[in-house]
Amino acid sequence: MDRYRKWGWGLGIATVSAVTAFGLASWQANAAPSAPATPGATADQPRVSHPSPVPEAAAGTGSDPLTGTEVDRARGIALTPELAATARDVTGQPGPEYLAAELDAEGTGREAELYFYDYRTEKLYKQVVDVRTGKLVKSYSATGMQPPASEREAKVALDLLLADPLGANFREAYRKATGQQLGGADGLVPTAHVYTAKPADQGAGQCGASRCVQLIVKTADGHFINVTDLVIDLSGRTVARLK
Repeated sequence: MDRYRKWGWGLGIATVSAVTAFGLASWQANAAPSAPATPGATADQPRVSHPSPVPEAAAGTGSDPLTGTEVDRARGIALTPELAATARDVTGQPGPEYLAAELDAEGTGREAELYFYDYRTEKLYKQVVDVRTGKLVKSYSATGMQPPASEREAKVALDLLLADPLGANFREAYRKATGQQLGGADGLVPTAHVYTAKPADQGAGQCGASRCVQLIVKTADGHFINVTDLVIDLSGRTVARLK
């Protein structure tokens, strides 16, 4: 899934490299055949084995996807003291909002590209860390760039929607879909899509310069509620209806 390659950095800044696909190897269960039934004996029941996944290595090699250990280490290095002190995350707390990490597929070694968003300056940061040496080797920033939203941003957007008067529309859609009154965000799984304002937009003209999203929400019983007529401005912490 190529989420970040299209985000050019301009002004001589290198284009973001392709995302390395993340995934775990699937395990196929093996069923043992049941023994033939004999008079006076009970046949063995089929048995299914569930092998445990092999523990993840601490470090990858070559073009292997970044391991969890590598990502954690790279995040600590990429978050410089200055960035931690001056940037703000999606909730307004100190430190930038972490978005994603990927291996630099075009590099020659194990270099991690980490993406952060600063809600104070509306800047996207790309920090490149050599996971073998533990050094920050490159640092880029740019405004006007809105990469895909993280799960945390989606959850914050849902909380903002439910706290806003326009959240009444979502609550009514939930009641119609499930037959129940919405008690809160528990059990809801939001998916956020970044929204950039179109020329004719009214009510969301700031989106693009500000970080805005639209939501599709999955309920605990499997219904999907589309509220893409509403735009949540994560930067301004407001909700608006598209007109």
